[in-house]
Amino acid sequence: MNRRRVLITGAAGRIGRALVDGLHERYRLRALYNRTILEQRHDEECMVGSVSDLASMEDAAEGMDAVIHLAGDASPRSPFDKILQPNIIGAYNTLEACRRRGVKRLVFASTNRVTGMYEKQTPKPLLISWDAPVRPDSQYAASKAYGEALSRYYADTFGLSVLCLRIGTFRPLSAMRELTDERVLSTWLSPDDAVQLAWRCIEAPEYVRFAIYYGISANTRAFWDTQNARDEIGYEPKDDAEDYAGPPTSR
Repeated sequence: MNRRRVLITGAAGRIGRALVDGLHERYRLRALYNRTILEQRHDEECMVGSVSDLASMEDAAEGMDAVIHLAGDASPRSPFDKILQPNIIGAYNTLEACRRRGVKRLVFASTNRVTGMYEKQTPKPLLISWDAPVRPDSQYAASKAYGEALSRYYADTFGLSVLCLRIGTFRPLSAMRELTDERVLSTWLSPDDAVQLAWRCIEAPEYVRFAIYYGISANTRAFWDTQNARDEIGYEPKDDAEDYAGPPTSR
């Protein structure tokens, strides 16, 4: 059976490494690194290229069935001049490369911070839906909101299928055992659930032309609504932060 060919940008990051490990048996992977190629762990093809360069992105997207776009500056403290190239120009280059090279589906790594200001209001909403008006809490979050909007444009105008993931707090199980931030009990995305969410997006029905999903696990204290991901692509998160969290013991 022919396996789909999938490009992962930002493959050196924590989520990128988890997806390479979790998806290599399911797909033929191409891992894109910005500067230094990490040691090959499976049978993935490795490339070096910048999302800030359209020609590099066209080369990386060549022959791919899907792209998981993780590359970018992920710090909510980054000023505009640091996020312009990797997040804004990079989002355009990735979408445009997919269009030019005939990639059918893009999984765009957005952030929960696109609606981060809802958490600062009093009282905070009990459940924040994917279709709530955008309220970014940083320049970084605003750059991801731009990426979501541009993705919608490419879906509507060029027929590219784009599924945007507002990723929560990605942490390995070992980090959960030393938990100091109680917010993570609501926002955690486990490695196994991240892998499942990625392949669910890649294998979603063709009629899912554009979507926004919150990327979190089955957390008891979740305050983001994941029902549309469950209904539309069959996402079934298995992990609950409550089952893995360590100190503080007063919890």
